[in-house]
Amino acid sequence: MTEEKPKKSRQQVFTLLVEVGRNPGDGLPKKSTGAALMIYSSGIDEAEAVRETVAILKQADMAPLDVTGYGTLEEREAEGHDIPDEERTLMARALAENSVIVAQMTPFFEDKK
Repeated sequence: MTEEKPKKSRQQVFTLLVEVGRNPGDGLPKKSTGAALMIYSSGIDEAEAVRETVAILKQADMAPLDVTGYGTLEEREAEGHDIPDEERTLMARALAENSVIVAQMTPFFEDKK
């Protein structure tokens, strides 16, 4: 009888920047016009990570407008990105929990001239 090796997860964590507009009950600051969300999302590929992220944001009454993918940890390192330990910890958590983690939210405000 041969020993079976544990299957390696095909899940990866992708860094996504999601721009959201306003929606009633979205939890954004009252006078903001939207926000940018830095997100770590797990998926088999980037397309799956984006689909899961958009679905979860919509469930949270947010209005996703645009998603920009920055790749996996390895891809970002290959591009020379400096990735602090705090980000690496959040990415590891997203992988372990097969989840979507909002790491940072930056609200947008309209300039009044």
